[in-house]
Amino acid sequence: MKVATKIALALTVSSSLFAGVASAASWQDQLSNAANTLSQNNANTQNNGMSLGALTGLLNGGNQQLSANSMTNAAGVLQYCVQNNVVNNNVSSVKDQLMSKLGLTDTTKAQETTDYKQGLMGLLNTGSDQQVNLKSLGNTELGKKVKTKACSLVLKQSKQFIS
Repeated sequence: MKVATKIALALTVSSSLFAGVASAASWQDQLSNAANTLSQNNANTQNNGMSLGALTGLLNGGNQQLSANSMTNAAGVLQYCVQNNVVNNNVSSVKDQLMSKLGLTDTTKAQETTDYKQGLMGLLNTGSDQQVNLKSLGNTELGKKVKTKACSLVLKQSKQFIS
């Protein structure tokens, strides 16, 4: 009986050790997967300038999210949109009329305006007091959609201002 008890005890201890090792391996796999997911999300944010969630929020958000907070910034953004072929809806004409109405027909004078210079660089100062860097959105489908929406909204906003 003593031998049978020792064998049973040895089997119980062995199975407990194997279960512990299997559990540790499973825990390590879960931790490794979580770390990989986190690093991929960080890489997406760094590569595109904005996370997927932030881009989707801009695309699905209200017009305030992608409207210019000043007409001088709008004029610069329109020029950025023209130079980067984002929209073609008579943008140059609207931009020129807007510049005239703002008294910024002189290129040198316009270049001295911070909002305008930021717009030329693709920096949209929004009505919700944020800055969206159109240049950093990249050329993904979602990035292109956000750029197109931003340029279209600023164009619409500018048309309303000059009429």
